[in-house]
Amino acid sequence: MSGRTLAGALALLLAAPAVAEPSAEERGLAIARLAAARGDGFRDYTAAGEMVLADKSGAESRRRFRLAVKESEGDGDKSLLVFDWPADVKDTALLTIAHKEGDDDQWLYLPALKRVKRISASGRSGSFVGSELAYEDMVGEEVERYRYRWLGDEPCPGEEDLLCHVNERVPVEPGSGYSRQVAWLDTVELRVLRLDSYDRRGALLKTMTVEGYRLYAERFWRPDSVSVRNHQSGKSTRMLWRDYAFRVGLADEDFSPRALERAR
Repeated sequence: MSGRTLAGALALLLAAPAVAEPSAEERGLAIARLAAARGDGFRDYTAAGEMVLADKSGAESRRRFRLAVKESEGDGDKSLLVFDWPADVKDTALLTIAHKEGDDDQWLYLPALKRVKRISASGRSGSFVGSELAYEDMVGEEVERYRYRWLGDEPCPGEEDLLCHVNERVPVEPGSGYSRQVAWLDTVELRVLRLDSYDRRGALLKTMTVEGYRLYAERFWRPDSVSVRNHQSGKSTRMLWRDYAFRVGLADEDFSPRALERAR
């Protein structure tokens, strides 16, 4: 369904008369579909960044990386993230091939062992290279992977002049480390500004805050900063992004387990 068609469908849902008022689940799914459609069509892009890890005392360590992402027709996105610095993580690489249905595929290249390790479905809730990001956080957010429920509209966190849809989503896959997540998306551009993630027991685990959105290629919004705070451990991870470049001509061959060892 095109973005224009989805926009019309959402407008009809939100403007429907009381006798035909959509359910919270219908509203939530419509919002998620429209947000996904807004991001479609980028084809591929590359970016660079820095990962800043902080322990509960505030002590920091830093890592530099580069990222390549490619859309797949009718399925989830492909991505390859490679660390360039410091020496203890240099050439470590994560390949992710997301799917709209079924388990996603992920492989981790470990240069010290010179081998590629497949990340199992049960291991996707584990920490990615010691950060507050889980392996499942590194996968594109395909609409089909969740059930949705609109919780209401309210001022956006940190952006009080903007109104946000508050949308709950529950992972469909049983192996997720989250029981549910709550997203705040601004009602104008449908950009995620905050995401609260709850652990399997239902307790608040992490809050992701997204800041510094910029418009690229006259259509695609990308952030300068993504911060994740773990409320249970007191640790945090911040991803600082730069050098976005769209439609650079990436090929499917750039996203295969064999390509992991050549990524450096």
